[in-house]
Amino acid sequence: METEAKGGMDPALYKAATQGCVGILRKLVVNDVKILNSKTPQDNTALHLAALHGHPKFAQQLLAVSEELMVAKNADGDTALHLAAKTGRLKVLDLLVGLARAWPEEPNPEDTLLKSPLMMTNNEGNNPLHEAVRHRKTAVALALLDADHSRAHDLNEKMESPLHMAAREGLVHVVRKVFDFAWVEPAEYVPSAAVSGTALHQAVLGGHTKVVEIMLERQHAALLDMTDPNGNNALHYAAQKNNSHVVELLLGKKTQLAYSRNKDQQSPLHVAAQYGSTAVIKALLQHCSDVSEMEDGNGRNAFHASVISGKANALRCLLRRVRPAELLNRADKNGDTPLHLAAKMSHVHSALMLLRDRRVDPCIRDHDGETARSLVEKKLHTGVTDAHEMYLWKQLKRQESARCRKQQLPPVTFSGDSRTSSHKYFERSVETYILVATLIATVTFAATFTMPGGYNQETGIAIHGHDTAFKIFVISNTVAMCSAIVVVYCFIWAWKDPLKFKIDQLVWGHRLTMIAGLGMLVSLMASVYITVPHKSRWPAYVVIAIGMSTPAVVVLMLGRDVIFVPL
Repeated sequence: METEAKGGMDPALYKAATQGCVGILRKLVVNDVKILNSKTPQDNTALHLAALHGHPKFAQQLLAVSEELMVAKNADGDTALHLAAKTGRLKVLDLLVGLARAWPEEPNPEDTLLKSPLMMTNNEGNNPLHEAVRHRKTAVALALLDADHSRAHDLNEKMESPLHMAAREGLVHVVRKVFDFAWVEPAEYVPSAAVSGTALHQAVLGGHTKVVEIMLERQHAALLDMTDPNGNNALHYAAQKNNSHVVELLLGKKTQLAYSRNKDQQSPLHVAAQYGSTAVIKALLQHCSDVSEMEDGNGRNAFHASVISGKANALRCLLRRVRPAELLNRADKNGDTPLHLAAKMSHVHSALMLLRDRRVDPCIRDHDGETARSLVEKKLHTGVTDAHEMYLWKQLKRQESARCRKQQLPPVTFSGDSRTSSHKYFERSVETYILVATLIATVTFAATFTMPGGYNQETGIAIHGHDTAFKIFVISNTVAMCSAIVVVYCFIWAWKDPLKFKIDQLVWGHRLTMIAGLGMLVSLMASVYITVPHKSRWPAYVVIAIGMSTPAVVVLMLGRDVIFVPL
C-alpha cells in the first residue's frame, strides 16, 4: 500500500474520480479494494479529487466502501471536507457534513481517526470553516455553521478564527449566523500578537459597516472594551481608516471610547491626526470637543501628531475646530511646540499654516532656548539651503520682529540672499516656461486670424461661425492664449523674489501652462473637424481619438508627477 502511494494513483481511478464515473469505480473496487489507498503525488485520495471536482455520487460510493477516507489528509493537511469548502462544492460538502455529524465523539484528541472532520485542521491550522470563509464561500460557511457553530471560534496558526476572517472579508450573513447562536465567552475573542485585534477590529479595518452594526447590536458590551496587543480599541482602528460612520456607531454605544488610550498613550484623535483622517477628526471633536486636550506618553497633543506625520490636511482641520490657543502652543516633554517640530522636521507647509494662525506664538523657546526661527537658521548654516526652508526662515523672522519685540530671543546669525540660495535649476525652469508659453501665445494668436474654413469675403465673418465645432475652437483657442499670456507675465516678475515665487506662484504657472497646452489640443481637434469634408469624416475622428489619448499617455508616462513642478 505504501509503494502504491509513492508511485501515484492508479490512472483509471484518477480518471474516474476527476470525471465522477461511479461505474468505473465499482469495477475497480471489485477487482481490488486496496486501490482506494492509492494517492496522487500531492497525497490526494480519490475522495479529495471527488470533492475538488464536485462529484457527490462518486464521493458517496467511495465512503460506502471506505469511511476512513473522510479523515485522510493530503500534503497540505487538507481533508476532502477542506477541499469542498475551498472550492464551494456545496453538494459534496452536504454529504461529508452529514457523515461528519454522525462521527463518534473524540475520546483522545491525538487520535486522528476518531477526531471529527469538522474539527480537523490543515497545515495552516485552518478547519473547513476557516477555508470556506477565507475563499468567500458564504453558502458553504453557513452549512458548516449549522453543523457545528462552535467551530467559528477555533484559532489557526495565525491565531485567527473563522469569525475574524468573516468580519475582515465583510461576509454579513456568516457573521450574523455566528452571533445568532449562543453567547460566546469574551475569552474566545482575546487577540494575540499575530492578529490585528478582535473580530470587531477586523470589521472596522475592512470598512464593513453592516458587520460592525451586527456585532454592536448583539454583543457590543464585551467587544467595545477589547483591545489589540498594542492597546488599540475599535475606535483607534476607525481613526486609522477615516471611517466616520463607524466612529458614529461606536460613540453612539460608548462615548468613553474617545478618551481611551493605547500603549503609547495615544487617543483615537491622536491616531486620526497621525493618519490624516479629517472626517474622523470632525466626528470626534463634534462628540467630545475636550478630547483635543489629551496628550500621549511624550506630552504631545493632536497638533503635534499631525505635524510629526506631515499631514497638513489634518492640521488644517484641527486649526479650524480647536479653539484654545494654549493647545496650539503646548510644549511636549522636550519643550517643543507644534511649530518647533514643524521647523525641526522641515515640514514647511505645516509651519506656514501654523504661522498664518494668529493664536500660534512664534516667540516660545524650547528647553535649549531655541525658537522655531533659530532652529531653521541652524539648518541653513549647514550650507544645504533649500528654497522652501529659506522662505520659512524669512516668514519666521518677520513674525518675530513684529510680535516678539518685548521678549528675549536667540540672536539672528544668518543673512540669506534669496538670489544665491535659489534652486540651481530655477533659472532654466523659468526660461523653459516663458519659452513654451510664448510659443503657445504666438500660435494661438496666429490661429485667430486664420480661422478654419476661412472668411466670407463680403461680410468678413467666419464661414463656419454658426457651427458648434467652430465655437469650441474659438473658446479653447482663447483659453490657451490667455493662459499662456498670464504665464509669461508671471514669470517675468519671478526674478524679483525667486523664493516667494517658488512658494506661491510657480505651481500656478505650471498649471496654467498645462491648461494652455490642453486648450491648443482641443482647438486642433475642433479645427480639423471643421475643415474635413462632411462626406468623409473618418480622418477627423482619428485626429480626435489621437488628441483625446494624448493627455492619457502623458499621465500614463509620468503618473502623479505630471501635477508637480519639475524642479
